[in-house]
Amino acid sequence: MGPGVTCPWSGRLSGYRVRTWIEPVVASTQVAGSLYDAGLLLVVKESYASKAGGSSNYSANQSLGEQQEDQQQKAISNFFIIYNLVAGLTPLLSAYGLGWLSDRYHRKISICAAMLGFLLSRVGLLLKVTLDWPVEVMYGAMALNGLCGGFSSYWSGVMALGSLGCSESRRSVRLILIDLVMGLAGFCGSMTSGHLFKQIVGHSAQGLLLTACSVGCAAFALFYSLFVLKVPESKPNKVHPTVDTVSGMMGTYRSLDPDQQDKQSVSGNPPAAGKGKPSQTAIVALLFVGAIIYDLAIVGAVDVMVLFVLKEPLHWNQVQLGYGMASGYIIFITSFLGVLVFSRYFRDTTMIIIGMFSFGSGALLLAFVKETYMFYIARAVMLFALIPITTIRSAMSKLIKDSSYGKIFVILQLCLALTGVVTSTIYNKIYQLTLDKFIGTCFVLSSFLSFLAIVPIGVVAYKQVPKRSQQGEGAEKQRS
Repeated sequence: MGPGVTCPWSGRLSGYRVRTWIEPVVASTQVAGSLYDAGLLLVVKESYASKAGGSSNYSANQSLGEQQEDQQQKAISNFFIIYNLVAGLTPLLSAYGLGWLSDRYHRKISICAAMLGFLLSRVGLLLKVTLDWPVEVMYGAMALNGLCGGFSSYWSGVMALGSLGCSESRRSVRLILIDLVMGLAGFCGSMTSGHLFKQIVGHSAQGLLLTACSVGCAAFALFYSLFVLKVPESKPNKVHPTVDTVSGMMGTYRSLDPDQQDKQSVSGNPPAAGKGKPSQTAIVALLFVGAIIYDLAIVGAVDVMVLFVLKEPLHWNQVQLGYGMASGYIIFITSFLGVLVFSRYFRDTTMIIIGMFSFGSGALLLAFVKETYMFYIARAVMLFALIPITTIRSAMSKLIKDSSYGKIFVILQLCLALTGVVTSTIYNKIYQLTLDKFIGTCFVLSSFLSFLAIVPIGVVAYKQVPKRSQQGEGAEKQRS
């Protein structure tokens, strides 16, 4: 990549290095993933419905007794408890090693290995549908996926490539743009999933077309990452000893401009060492804590949501389920627009807090949903829910060397995956216990955790304000 190119999506079209774009891999992978997620849920639902002696169509499901429906919900919930445990724990065996190899040898190692795992798991669902295997075979398919690094290895690799060759001042926008591409692809996949699943109604291989499309998209992503994708040349960050990089990271994006930093270093005094300046390690630790607590809220709510919409009072069919899952991808668009606007006026910490408050408010509304339109209103309130995790990754990338991106990002992703496994198990058990009492209990808990995650981010924001004010006063005294 030429030294004059900053981001692959900026500048004139003639200056593009198309093969450095990670977006085609992200888009095809997400289409495959959204089709797979919807297909797996529907296949599991149909499998347990047939075991219970009920018909597999929607009108027959409406005639099921309340007790039989609750048993089916608990069976599906128990399946996903084990499935999520396998999905979350197996990457612990390989993801960090793949991240280390990516940093040391080649950036594409973690992505290509994860792509292979994704393809194997999608093939596993296709074989289950075609050969009518028991649904428990998906545990083995997901184990293969995890041993290849899983989502932890894949997404840390994507974030590393997205951060390379892009200036600090535009990194948050760059990373949220990748999330936007993923969201649009997921939206398209989810919107079509219900229709694809119903193409062979009544056939023993119902869902064959959907799973075949998922395998095709995953295969394309693997071959593209192997033979087409190129690693962009890293754009080294300028080091300014006289500028407080922590303050710059938490300041507005204009303060991250290298030229402006040069001016600040000339006009202002160097910050005195040890005078209330929070260390970079402390900042990164607080960002880690905020990300983990917030991820607990999101994972718990999303895991329960897919079960919640299948039961009364909503009782969605396959097409409605696809539309509902697609609505979750709208936040990728709104979050992108939010970062695009907010980054001009707010600090990173402010944007993170806005996103956490948005999700917490929406989760609280979701707890009291009785009609389909109320569900979509609650999802609309979550319009900035994607901002926190992406902005936290961007903030971390400004505090570490680019040679450590793979390891740091994979550590964060593994922490999120591990805590997500615990959360998924706890939330599914809470959901089963409160099924007949207050079905929205899990959403109330997610709302509380989302608001709780604001605390460590607020501490970071609070520590920055006095220090920056003191620096401004010192510079003013020197000029006078």
